[in-house]
Amino acid sequence: MDSVSEAGGGGATEGTAEGSSGGGGSSAAAAPPSRYESQKRRDWNTFLQYLKNHKPPLCLARCSGAHVIEFLKYLDQFGKTKVHGSGCPYFGHPNPPAPCPCPLKQAWGSLDALIGRLRAAYEENGGRPESNPFAARAVRIYLREVREAQAKARGIPYEKKKRKRPAPPPDPQLPSETTTSTAADGDHHPETTAAAADDDPTAAPPPSTTATSTTALSTMHP
Repeated sequence: MDSVSEAGGGGATEGTAEGSSGGGGSSAAAAPPSRYESQKRRDWNTFLQYLKNHKPPLCLARCSGAHVIEFLKYLDQFGKTKVHGSGCPYFGHPNPPAPCPCPLKQAWGSLDALIGRLRAAYEENGGRPESNPFAARAVRIYLREVREAQAKARGIPYEKKKRKRPAPPPDPQLPSETTTSTAADGDHHPETTAAAADDDPTAAPPPSTTATSTTALSTMHP
């Protein structure tokens, strides 16, 4: 990834030195800033230095999305990513076999991350979200065009990461249906037992009605 902070020159270095020396004893006890916070501060100082050196000079309050795009194009001279032109024989070749005179530029991923840090730094330094030039629609369109152009020139497509959808919750009706079907099956168990008893050859035979009738007749007629 390209180092965008190299464009800051002495501005970013001076800002970092002032911040580290101005804290006194309290800064020594505080935890050091994270890598992201340090990079965000350097990027912010680089942008402020760019506005100061702009001809004519620009103030932050009058900065627009067009000025942000100019800043991104200015950073291309410090890029380290080879972007082939349409007339280059290696246009669209992900691994060119030989060098070519095509210019080096800032990679799309570096610019996209830079804009994200500057968008946050702008609001952290008192800027209003609705007037944030780094969140302007023109900047988003420019980044999308850079991404598509570099993908074609370098032969490396940029694919969005697909978000994994959470598994759907279980249907609350399924347990009740299972219970109903189980209960329904249980209603047939007595019938099945009775049928099995009829088919069992070891079951005791029913009492004979003929013997009972003969005994009764012999009692009545001696």
